[in-house]
Amino acid sequence: MAEFCQHYERVELWFDTQPNAQLQLVWLLDYFRSYPETVAKLKFCLVDLAMIELERLGKWRPPIVDVTEKELETASAAWQAYRAPTPEACFDLLGQDLSALPLLRPVLIDLLEELPSSSTGLGATEMRMLELIARGYSLTNALFHLRQLRQTRIFGEWEYGYLLDGLAFGPRPAVTGLDEQLRTLSRENLRDRHGAYLRSELSLTEFGKAVLAHKEDFSRHNPIDRWWGGTHLTNDNLWRWNPALVKP
Repeated sequence: MAEFCQHYERVELWFDTQPNAQLQLVWLLDYFRSYPETVAKLKFCLVDLAMIELERLGKWRPPIVDVTEKELETASAAWQAYRAPTPEACFDLLGQDLSALPLLRPVLIDLLEELPSSSTGLGATEMRMLELIARGYSLTNALFHLRQLRQTRIFGEWEYGYLLDGLAFGPRPAVTGLDEQLRTLSRENLRDRHGAYLRSELSLTEFGKAVLAHKEDFSRHNPIDRWWGGTHLTNDNLWRWNPALVKP
């Protein structure tokens, strides 16, 4: 990639405001840090692509800034922290100056909120699913696609599906009504999985209602096995998120 950039006098990095785009940005800046000749050509800007009509994208000129050592240092710290085997370094970054990458702090908070809660054993997106299902959003279209309703930003459509599978198909499910075919369909079979999600009509089990009320811990009754950055979350290695208010 650095070799490709050598053919140009100026390289602009346009990145969306979404968390996954910001993770790609810190990865890319960490990579370029080893190529100072390329860094000298780099500029970057942050754009909310959802707010820009495609035909106007080439005409719009958002603020574009140089990539300096401060941006590179901040990006490298963030990327190494996210790849670490525990979330501790990401949490520690919240106490540091991250102003060189102004969207990094909210992205880190969004990511940390996806760690299992200390009271429910579920991340923010899983809990939001339970909340919406409890309020009558029984079809997956709303859960997967209505971003303003979801109010969580980390996962994409298919990742939402995998999280929903985990809520519905464990030893003690929190959700019922998910199409049974999803138990056996491979994750690569996107066409059939899509149809199965559309056929589903969801509701909460009694256990799901108890988890939603913070009276049960999902992880105490179901297997946990997923990755959060470089952290392998399992029942025996369950890093949890517990934001706290400190009184004066």
